[in-house]
Amino acid sequence: MSESTVRPEAPRVVASGSAAPSKTSLARKLATALRPQWPGWRHLPRETRDTLFLLAVIGWTVLPHVSHLPLWCSLLTSVVLLWRTRLALAGAALPNRWVLVGVLLLAAALTLWSHRTLLGREAGVTMAVVLMALKTLELRARRDAFVVFFLGFFLILTHFLYSQSLVVAGAMLVSVWGLMTALVLAHMPVGQPSLRQAAALSARTAILGAPIMALMFVLFPRIGPLWGVPQDGLGKTGLSGTMHMGSVAELALDDSVALRIRFEDNGGAPPPPETLYFRGPVLTRFDGTEWRPAPTSLRDFQPRLAGPRATSSPSASSADAGAPRVSGPAIRYEMTLEPLKVPVLPLLELTTTAPQIEGLRTVQMDDLQWVTARPIFERLRFSAEAHVSFQHGPLERTVALQTALDWPTGSNPRTLAWATALRAEPRYAQASSRTLAQAVMQHIRTGGYTYTLAPGEYNAANSIDAFWLDRREGFCEHFAAAFVMVMRAMDVPARIVTGYQGAEPEPVDGFYLVRQSSAHAWAEYWQEGIGWIRADPTAAVAPDRIVRSRNLVPAPSLVAEAFGSVNPELLAQLRNGWEAINNRWNQWVLNYSRGSQIDVLKHLGFDTPSWEDLSLLLIGALSSLALAGAAWAWWDRHRVDPWVRQMERWRAALRKLGLEAGSHDAPRVLAQRVRGRFGDAGEATASLLDALERQRYAPGGATRPDGGLTRRFVAAARRLRPLVAR
Repeated sequence: MSESTVRPEAPRVVASGSAAPSKTSLARKLATALRPQWPGWRHLPRETRDTLFLLAVIGWTVLPHVSHLPLWCSLLTSVVLLWRTRLALAGAALPNRWVLVGVLLLAAALTLWSHRTLLGREAGVTMAVVLMALKTLELRARRDAFVVFFLGFFLILTHFLYSQSLVVAGAMLVSVWGLMTALVLAHMPVGQPSLRQAAALSARTAILGAPIMALMFVLFPRIGPLWGVPQDGLGKTGLSGTMHMGSVAELALDDSVALRIRFEDNGGAPPPPETLYFRGPVLTRFDGTEWRPAPTSLRDFQPRLAGPRATSSPSASSADAGAPRVSGPAIRYEMTLEPLKVPVLPLLELTTTAPQIEGLRTVQMDDLQWVTARPIFERLRFSAEAHVSFQHGPLERTVALQTALDWPTGSNPRTLAWATALRAEPRYAQASSRTLAQAVMQHIRTGGYTYTLAPGEYNAANSIDAFWLDRREGFCEHFAAAFVMVMRAMDVPARIVTGYQGAEPEPVDGFYLVRQSSAHAWAEYWQEGIGWIRADPTAAVAPDRIVRSRNLVPAPSLVAEAFGSVNPELLAQLRNGWEAINNRWNQWVLNYSRGSQIDVLKHLGFDTPSWEDLSLLLIGALSSLALAGAAWAWWDRHRVDPWVRQMERWRAALRKLGLEAGSHDAPRVLAQRVRGRFGDAGEATASLLDALERQRYAPGGATRPDGGLTRRFVAAARRLRPLVAR
């Protein structure tokens, strides 16, 4: 050893009375001992490498669940995965089973505390994540690894209980590839297969299975979603069945897509923006704090054309007098509606034909709402017809209108006094409802009101007083609620309608987008001889919101502001492109239904396709694929491996030299026999056998047999034949 590499140990100076190193030195040594050293990915033992890869795949698979898992579950899973990583790097023993049992019992208790049950979707997903993490601490045999793989594939399926978006599908595709790669590694015990080789094999396997997957997707009978339980809709954003001051403004902060609409007439051009009202829940009852819908009945009459003869016919019944009276041509449209948490379809006013939705019955109420039997858990696609020019409601005052006149006792007294004083003015004493509505609208235009997305908090008790007479800042629900209450104070029936208004000016993939930020609240008041009339107070204070569909937007984030400063159109182009991709995904994958399957059969030549035809076609296709797979397996079984074929040539050459060469003998064993039989004369032949051993079994060896090596071996063996006769 050179002198430069040997250094004498410096003398240690220990203070008087000190017999041990300092606490700092001990802490540093302890940290070094506990911290595993990272030797580099290529230098890791295979078992450690495969374990770390599997842990990374598990972490990726669990990550999308974090948004709806309890905080303790996310933290526990992270700690367990990091703990298992530490054990893998250090080569330490796995924990005792009783430790795992204790952690599992604790997780079950926390799940019961969080969800009040151990059953159901939320609790089940939480426990599945915990079990997945804990099972990684029990990887003692291949059987345990298979359990982890099974739990991993099951966990991938649970993601689609929450979202079936393109992003989630792409992330889970990566998870499937990762688990398949880990599964391949678990079946490759010989040598040191690289991750690249295992990943390539799993990718080829997935590609071979893709045609079967596509066939099953196209032909397997469609059934309703198995996860359509009532609580699913509670996590969705969208319209609500109630309204309080600020609720619509909160929804307007959401920029996600609420619905897509494509118009089939007039070259696909939409009606004017000021007519694009998508009617949702109608709210009539007010308790001083919150607006709620009033009981309504089914509409048992058909819309009819409006006109003097229709509206003034003395023989018209009371029910017929309340029927919608439409004018102008119908507008045909196709709509893709995102999931909602209310059983109301926000259709274009006035939709007159019931949307044909497979597996879901829709009915229209007498307040023109289209309702369903349950909240909308899945994305819907349907066609309908609407008239943007219409009248509806009773022509004469009825008892049913009394609900639209109710005023909560003691609520908003100053607004009540203000409206009473306005009605008492001589010019409005005998005025019609329309004249009074115009007076209120004029007051909004000239009264110094501000339309804003962030008006601040209002006192729930007398919020209308504070808005109408003091602060005068609000969003659409503030203006609509104040308008309705002022009209009621002047003895005019009025109510609030919520839904969406307007659409983005440019279509995306042929569809006009209506986002949650287009959520809107407007008013309706009743006029004798006409019925209900729409009144939108927002148009009086912010006409651009209605006429040009210019929604208020919150302040942009730092990244969005940076993009906007570089190219104002860049973000819009990127978003529209992404929405187009999402729309294709929604139309061709998520909305592929039983009707779509029947259409496929028609394109294949079936005149009157039925479920029997679909089943027979599926069975025939799967049988054909099964026969093809069996034929390939038979051919593959009888196919000779090139390495085996090479070894047979080598053994045949050795047998001609009188040497025993069995199929179980490795090349190094055969080399020893050649040296023992022929001595120095057989060294060239024995060296070639050693070279074959290295090519076949050494790390980093050849992937295919070397034909040149075989030819040299046969020639060398032939030169030894004269020695056999001696």
